[in-house]
Amino acid sequence: MLRSLLFLAFTVLLGTGVRAQTSVTVDVDPKVEDLTELFVRTNEANTKVSGWRVQILATTDRARLETVETDFKVNYPNIPVDWVHTKPYYKLRAGAFLTKQEAERLKFTLNRQFEGVYLVKADVNKSELLRMY
Repeated sequence: MLRSLLFLAFTVLLGTGVRAQTSVTVDVDPKVEDLTELFVRTNEANTKVSGWRVQILATTDRARLETVETDFKVNYPNIPVDWVHTKPYYKLRAGAFLTKQEAERLKFTLNRQFEGVYLVKADVNKSELLRMY
């Protein structure tokens, strides 16, 4: 028991002992600094990120696409909507989400109004993401 108390006292004294003040100096190679600066500039200039959209419609009829797009904008004015043309189809896509889970919520809502709604991986503008939150 005495041995345990001595060990405990020694441990406490060691823990409260003088802590050495240390400083670390890092010499960075100028090439590494240049590379880091290039990385930052490149990423600041990139306005798109990999994300998710909800595809509402795929059709060969552009007039139908424009009608559905107009109706969508009336019913969901706060949700960005856009279309892409991959011959022969026009694809109407809505939303701009970082995660699939976020896009699933919109898909669930739109499933009641549109037939064949599904999620697509897409590059989305960062500014669109900001409007969604």
